[in-house]
Amino acid sequence: MDFTLKTYRQLLESLSLGAYSFQPFAEFIENPEEKAIVLRHDVDERPQNALKMAQLESELGIRATYYFRIAKISNNPKIIKQIVDLGHEIGYHYEDYSSCNGNINKAIKQFKENLAYFRTYYPVKTVCMHGSSMSDFDNRMIWKFHSLSDFGIIGEPYISIDYSKVFYLTDTGRRWDGNKYSVRDFVNNSFQLSFHRTSDIIKVLQSKRLPDQLIIQSHTLWTDSVKEWYWLEFREKLRNNIKIIIIKMPWIKKFAYKLIQFYSK
Repeated sequence: MDFTLKTYRQLLESLSLGAYSFQPFAEFIENPEEKAIVLRHDVDERPQNALKMAQLESELGIRATYYFRIAKISNNPKIIKQIVDLGHEIGYHYEDYSSCNGNINKAIKQFKENLAYFRTYYPVKTVCMHGSSMSDFDNRMIWKFHSLSDFGIIGEPYISIDYSKVFYLTDTGRRWDGNKYSVRDFVNNSFQLSFHRTSDIIKVLQSKRLPDQLIIQSHTLWTDSVKEWYWLEFREKLRNNIKIIIIKMPWIKKFAYKLIQFYSK
């Protein structure tokens, strides 16, 4: 069974043996180590799983970055405080442009308010777009009208990194090789590396063939609960197939997006 906390521990322990420095994203932007790993977590949902991952990382002396949405399905004040207290960075997982249906003035106003909210927990320096894959609006479009520095932001993973130098791994779709299911969570990597299972990453790491700088993006779907694991496996397979259908039949997209917004609330 992949994508369990037991497997995540094995991955972290293997990475620790690889002589990498673990840097939160803001620290990597400000002062990147030559051999560094950024562990980035998009807390789309299940913040309780995010806390378990954060506790495991802290136990191993690792600091990571957690991006929280404003939606109640992600935004859990008690858990945010606990993750901050463990020494991790938090940031805003913004989706204002899509939630405002492309109204840039409304989106910017909402972005400011939500950013200010998360800064009551942590001095947020970085933000990361939420993919909102069923929406017609790409949340990164707000940066066509404003710059990150306008809001005291120093980095955004999809904007601020040269991915010809930094290797990017994401578990979108609960797959390390789920590119065909990804609508917006992808970058133009120049590295000829692909993985299916977490064990594949560990094997390449042990053979010292991983690049010197990595950003590993993992969601909060890692769990040791057998019941939850099987439910998420079924759900993600269903979601992935729906994404493929929507690519072929885009008229379904608006209905699917409304369902997702209802689920998030």
